[in-house]
Order: sequence, then C-alpha cells, then structure tokens
Amino acid sequence: MNQPTASPRITLRVPGAWAHPGKLLERLPAGVRLTPESLLLPDGTAVEFIPMPPDDRFPRVFASACRRPPTREEQETLGRYPVNVGMSGPGGSLAAALAMMRAAAAIVRAGGAGVFIDNSAVAHGGSDWLAMTDDGGPEAISYAFTTVIEGRHEVETLGLQTLGLPNFVVRRGEIDARGGDWLIEIIRELCRSGRSVDVGHVFVDEAGPQFRAVARMDDEFDAESPMHNPYGRLRIASLRSLAEEN
Repeated sequence: MNQPTASPRITLRVPGAWAHPGKLLERLPAGVRLTPESLLLPDGTAVEFIPMPPDDRFPRVFASACRRPPTREEQETLGRYPVNVGMSGPGGSLAAALAMMRAAAAIVRAGGAGVFIDNSAVAHGGSDWLAMTDDGGPEAISYAFTTVIEGRHEVETLGLQTLGLPNFVVRRGEIDARGGDWLIEIIRELCRSGRSVDVGHVFVDEAGPQFRAVARMDDEFDAESPMHNPYGRLRIASLRSLAEEN
C-alpha cells in the first residue's frame, strides 16, 4: 500500500463541567500531568492539550453522534459544560489509537462527559469510552474510532485513517442484503489480523471469497480537515458483479 506523505493525526474533544482549570487538575488520575500544552500519561505518552470554549450547538451534535445514548449524568454534564478539552496526537495504527483512547480516558475519569472524535464525527458517552479503553482490543478500538455512512447510492467508511487504513466505498446495490454491518466486519477482521490492504485484496467471509478491492481513489476531504484520510479510499466490488461485467 502507498504510504501517505503526512501521518494522520487523531483529534478528540472531551466536554466537561470544570469551573476552572484547577478543578480539572484536582481530579486527574494519579500519575497523569497537565501542562499548558500537553497531557502527559504515566507511561510517557504526551498528547497536545487544546482547551476550547463552549459552543451552543455542540451538545446537540454530540448527542446525535453517539453510538449509544449517554447516561443521564453524562447528558447533564454536557448540557452545562463550560469547556471542551481538545486533544491531538499521532494516529495511523492500533497502538497510536489506543494511546489516544487512554489519554481521553484520563480526562473522562476527571469528570468529562464523553469523547467526540473529529476524524469520524462519532461520539461516545464517558462510561462507554472507559469500557472500550479498558478492553483495549482491536474490535473495541475500531468501534471507537470508525463509522459506516449508508448513502442512497454508496456505503462508505469514515475514520479508518486513525488505524492506518484507507476508507472503503462500495455501491449500495452490492451489499443491500448485508448492509453496513458487512463493512464493519471487514474493519474488525483487518484490525484483528494486522494485514494491510490495497487494490487486488480479496475479502473472505464464512462463505468464501466475496469482494475485491478494485480501485484506489483520492480522499474526498481537504488535507486540512480532521476527516482527511491520507491513505485515500478503496473501492470494493463483489466478485459476482465483476464476473457479470466480464
């Protein structure tokens, strides 16, 4: 697979109801340190720390982006949050993504309502984020950072750059019977196996070979966007449709 010219970065936001920075500092887990520029974990991981003012629209955006509804306590915190803790760090692998999960988990444990992922516009309530972080496995990490968008004509993924993978695009008519769950299973299998993927890759399920990656395309987001995937996109087609075309 072609290597990107720039490494992807993971960008997160953790809303919280801290009245002032001292309240956040008081509640950080043992061994976690916060400087004006960085959050430092006990293992030496450092991520960029970016305090952000509240936005009247953000609570609604966060709630609508959640995979599962936040708890009542998380919703109450979100409804009165005075600050968003922005965080940015390197992505491009499961290990890098898990490091960012642990960094955000430290802020959640200090009172954050949950985590919003700018790379995929997905959000998770704090309790769900902590459970996924404690799990730390490939499926938990991929579930945390990626999503599937089911459009009228195409189904595609978002956020796979965080894990070091291109996003996938497939015509809706080719997976209607399977739905977006099939793409989710592809992501899980790639994360479990650690394999890279490029044009020519054949995707196999319990019934045998089913789909092939047939073309690489540029990403649709500008390079400055947190949703930009420097690995590009791969178009996937069913082996049956390819046979019919030939």
